[in-house]
Amino acid sequence: MPDTAPDTAPDDPSLIAYGQLAQHFARIGRIRNALGILGWDKDVMMPAGAGDSRAESIATLNVLCHEMLTDPAVETLLQQAHAPAGSWEAANLAEMRRAYLHAASVPADLVEATSRAASRCEMAWREARRDSDFAMLLPYLSEVLDRTRELAQAKGAALGLAPYDALLDQYDPGTRRTDIDPVFAELRRDLPALIADARAHQAALPASALPAGPFPMHRQEAVGRQVMQALGFDMARGRLDVSIHPFCGGAEDDVRITTRYDENDMLNALMGVVHETGHALYEQGLPPAWHTQPVGQARGMSLHESQSLLMEMQVARSRPFIDWLAPLLRDAFGGDDSDPAWSAESLYHAVTRVRPGFIRVDADEVTYPAHVLVRYQLETALIDGSLALRDLPEAFNAGIFDLLGLTVPNDRLGCLQDIHWPSGAWGYFPTYTMGAILAAQLRQAAFDADPAIGAGIARGDFAPLLDWLRTHVHSQASRLSTPEIIRAATGAAPSTASYRAHLRRRYCGAA
Repeated sequence: MPDTAPDTAPDDPSLIAYGQLAQHFARIGRIRNALGILGWDKDVMMPAGAGDSRAESIATLNVLCHEMLTDPAVETLLQQAHAPAGSWEAANLAEMRRAYLHAASVPADLVEATSRAASRCEMAWREARRDSDFAMLLPYLSEVLDRTRELAQAKGAALGLAPYDALLDQYDPGTRRTDIDPVFAELRRDLPALIADARAHQAALPASALPAGPFPMHRQEAVGRQVMQALGFDMARGRLDVSIHPFCGGAEDDVRITTRYDENDMLNALMGVVHETGHALYEQGLPPAWHTQPVGQARGMSLHESQSLLMEMQVARSRPFIDWLAPLLRDAFGGDDSDPAWSAESLYHAVTRVRPGFIRVDADEVTYPAHVLVRYQLETALIDGSLALRDLPEAFNAGIFDLLGLTVPNDRLGCLQDIHWPSGAWGYFPTYTMGAILAAQLRQAAFDADPAIGAGIARGDFAPLLDWLRTHVHSQASRLSTPEIIRAATGAAPSTASYRAHLRRRYCGAA
């Protein structure tokens, strides 16, 4: 987008004000690009001894962005600015106002303290996770929680929202607990029976086994690159690396994803690559003309997670995808075509196996929502103060036992496994399951709209699917709300119907 006002009526003061705002927000966007690369480096390449220095640099840039957003001149320009009704500039102006309101509700010193606390807690989390030592993390995480509560209170008061809703709104604009709670109550009620039915159906299938490792990391990486490029990832505008926790980050035209490898498991890292590639395709598909502008950003994390889960769960765990993938894996690892362990049938059984486990990112599609339900219940209780942080490990373990029947043996496999809370990402967890619901609805609409999509997946041609997503999701960026994007793409409001039908069909043999 040019950093000027629209061409029409160039002397109109309201359009001049809009153009000045566009220039200002473009500068903020470029600083956030730099923050994205600094954050990626912190999690991938930074030496451990640089943690404190990096925390200060990141905090300084976050405060600079905050000061630019809350500059009194911005408020004046927002009052003066106008853009043609229905235009993308009008949507951009609305997003500018939203960003200003969020920023203006929080004092700069709290922004700095929150950023610094999160950066330091992240570094402490790495050590605590390695040693399974929640007590070691507790003082760092306590500071993050205190700052997060202050931030939630400040934003909630300014925006007229409950504190947790204010946190949600940072990640999923417009989403409230009243949207999430009924959906999660339904899942909590139905999950035990669904898991039991899926496991009973699975037990009736012929036994199968995967080939034994080791699967060298460099070969896993090569397959991952081959798959991510087939899905449509542009390697000229991104890269694949290794981190403790898989993520997608970076900047515009520099989208960086990570995974983690286990030489005894060739599928875990690959599915991580596919998941993060779904995120990256969304970022690479945002309109270039709107880069650096608020309207040019991804709409929210539920929609973002829908893109990663559509690729990982809906597509990559489907039988047509596995039929295409199986020969690639045999070639990469020297598998024997005549060995049943290398067959597409065995691989499909592996990627659709329902087996409760401790690690959220490794969970199967059926039990995954249970992990999110536990975290949602805990973080809402931590924010409102009804759960003391020191009691988090015990409460976490009780939640996992209640929903999955598992006894968590240590904190590394329990409340220390995720980076979200140490990094300050409170209000993020529910977007995973809300995203899974949207993914099923979008996948159903795409396949119904274009038969070439399903046929293409079976032969490794993902262009028809990516074209549909580019048109109906990626190109919209933040011009519309999430419900508006879903309704325009699928013809219906967001609903659990496609998700529930998908799980029953794939895992319980339902028609």
